[in-house]
Amino acid sequence: MKLIRIILFPIVPIYYLVTLFRNWLYDKGIKSSKSYNFPVICVGNLSTGGTGKTPMIEYLLSVLKEEKSLATLSRGYKRKTEGFVLADEDATADSIGDEPFQFFRKFKNIQVAVDANRQNGIEQLMTSDKKLEVILLDDAYQHRKVKSGFNILLTAYNDLYYKDMVLPTGNLREPRCGSERADVIVVTKCKKDISEVEKSKIISKLKLKNHQKLFFSHVEYSTSVISDFNELKLVTLPKFTLVTGIANAKPLVDFLADKGLKFDHLEYGDHYSFRASDIEKLASKPLIITTEKDYVRLSSNESLKDKLYYLPIQMKINKAETFNGIIRSFISRNS
Repeated sequence: MKLIRIILFPIVPIYYLVTLFRNWLYDKGIKSSKSYNFPVICVGNLSTGGTGKTPMIEYLLSVLKEEKSLATLSRGYKRKTEGFVLADEDATADSIGDEPFQFFRKFKNIQVAVDANRQNGIEQLMTSDKKLEVILLDDAYQHRKVKSGFNILLTAYNDLYYKDMVLPTGNLREPRCGSERADVIVVTKCKKDISEVEKSKIISKLKLKNHQKLFFSHVEYSTSVISDFNELKLVTLPKFTLVTGIANAKPLVDFLADKGLKFDHLEYGDHYSFRASDIEKLASKPLIITTEKDYVRLSSNESLKDKLYYLPIQMKINKAETFNGIIRSFISRNS
């Protein structure tokens, strides 16, 4: 634990009580939450990041895209615009944020919008498209002004929320009891071969409520890296530079190392805004592998065009059909 976090420990009880009181105000209806008469699904977490919200949104989009008219609504973290923005052919990572831009590039028949004010964002989406059937809220678990019909809470296998404490010493945005608002909890980034015994231990620690269901998931990496112009098999890669600007790069680093691949790692902060000096440094590298989120921010640089690739990933959910059935059932009941 960093020294500054230890020093700030006296603030933890204050942060805990403030966030607990805020949630109590919403739970009692003293502060108002707006609900909707159509399906609104929230994907979020208790921690400050790195639980796999983007892969979960993409998983839901993949499951539902042929069945429903869909929209995603995100805050658009670190974008250079303000207010409500609906992605169009002029959208960039700068205008809507890297993760929403990733959704927009990958899923052609959905609407992608950003707005820090989720109430306004939902209203704008519903006004612009009367046929819209489902809205997926990205990272809105603490946005209590909107009362989602269905809450999916993510917690990473190596950083389960029951082991953590609130900010600033811990990584939780709110007390652990906030997990009680979730309809489904997904333990993400598990080992692919996680045992039933280990699952049972986690289940007992999470202390689920009667209305909650728990699922386990893992990340599946592609066997190839791709760009807008080319594809290379992992097994054929020469030594390369790995560039990451995500919350937790360790699983990716471990995966590539386990494959016996040779690489140097340039690690930046989550949602890092690459500067001209960074691009100049990267342009000197013969081959760069990055994450898809970083790729959508870096690929507009002409100097990186022929050397920049990303490694696609997918979220794989244990008992996926049961999970999918719960989601479809909620949508059917609320349509």
